[in-house]
Amino acid sequence: MTELNIYQKLVEVRKAVPYLKKEAEGKQYKYTGSSQVLASVRAKMDELGLLLIPRITGKEISESQIEFKDTSGNVTKRTTTYFTELIMTMTWVNADKPDETIECPWYGQGVDIAGEKGVGKALTYAEKYFILKQFNIATDKDDPDAFQEKAESYRKPDPISSMELGTLETKVLEFAQLRGKTDSDVYTALGIADITSLTSKEAKDIITKVTGWITSAQKELKKKGA
Repeated sequence: MTELNIYQKLVEVRKAVPYLKKEAEGKQYKYTGSSQVLASVRAKMDELGLLLIPRITGKEISESQIEFKDTSGNVTKRTTTYFTELIMTMTWVNADKPDETIECPWYGQGVDIAGEKGVGKALTYAEKYFILKQFNIATDKDDPDAFQEKAESYRKPDPISSMELGTLETKVLEFAQLRGKTDSDVYTALGIADITSLTSKEAKDIITKVTGWITSAQKELKKKGA
């Protein structure tokens, strides 16, 4: 078997974890926990001989006072919140060739009331999001099959093009003139307040509809003329 270089090994880890379901629960939402993220890649990293070494290169800790007040505005409690920020370097090491490494600048942050857990929280935050972003791991509240289907089918709708906009305006005006109406009357009948907000698909559907109206109106006028 051909020996993989460090980049190829990272690709293999990326292939192994395309998705993580949000399993941990907070008070108001579900989220992907740090242990879940780490566990998702660790076995593959061990198999391939990949090490991830975090290193703190800078830090900053700021304090802020928080006051809790009752309904009358009286202070009932005061606490100090510590916000820890870490400037880091995350280094990938190929255990089979230790001189083969990749260094990635990174950042972590943690909020703590007591103060002593700020660094630990920042490190956990940094590791979790570094792995998620390094391997482009999607997280969603849906099950994996639903996520895959959504990921494959989702595509942001294209906005109306200038050509479609011009065609629609022309068709609406043509129909309005055939019916002795104003273009505003036609837009109202179509339920359109702003044509520039339409998607390309919506514009095409409306153009087809108005074209059909025009054909019908022309046939009626032809019959009356006959």
